[in-house]
Amino acid sequence: MQAVLSSGIKALDLDCSLDVQARLLEYVRLLNKWNRVYNLTAVREPLQMVTRHLLDSLTVMPFLDVVGKASAEQILDVGTGAGLPGIPLAILSAKTHPLRRFVLLDSNSKKTRFMTQAIAELGLDNVQVVQARTETFEPDDGFEKALEDGFEKGFDVVLSRAFASVDDMLTGAGQHCASTGVILAMKGADPKAELADLNKNFAVEQVHRLAVPGLDEDRHLVSLRRVK
Repeated sequence: MQAVLSSGIKALDLDCSLDVQARLLEYVRLLNKWNRVYNLTAVREPLQMVTRHLLDSLTVMPFLDVVGKASAEQILDVGTGAGLPGIPLAILSAKTHPLRRFVLLDSNSKKTRFMTQAIAELGLDNVQVVQARTETFEPDDGFEKALEDGFEKGFDVVLSRAFASVDDMLTGAGQHCASTGVILAMKGADPKAELADLNKNFAVEQVHRLAVPGLDEDRHLVSLRRVK
């Protein structure tokens, strides 16, 4: 697993030391252990988890810096499931972006229990797990106030890997995006067809084609911003 992860990180040109890679692999170990009992993901083999979960999630890392600030500080991962892409991104960000904070949101109690245990065992203090539906979620004031002065209401990045459609994501999670923030929707096949009729409060900024090392499948990232 180490060789696949190291090779993939090199291909993605990410700053990721060996101790950070060890933390990423520990997350896979925990996910595999819990998955045997709680069925958290359809991916069963740890080696496949490295490619389909870790490397797939980490393809988004460079896009977290393109939000009108030097770096995104508040990131909301909606429908995160077992913590994807949020936990891998939080592990990588802990060293490279110490001000960056993640809220991982999911309504499934099995998955939020796993995430809570995982972040405790991984020693991640830049992550908060919340069990709630996206539409009814209310950010925790204490978490927001831990950030620098000048915080604007809403998240710098609202991110998802799981929503059925971009429009569903905007309807459920668009309210949580700051006026200067960005929504990032991870998709598989080219999402052009589903972008034709979207929530009028948001506009597509760009559709990026992603390449996941070791995975010969289509991956795209849609970035959207509020219409001013």
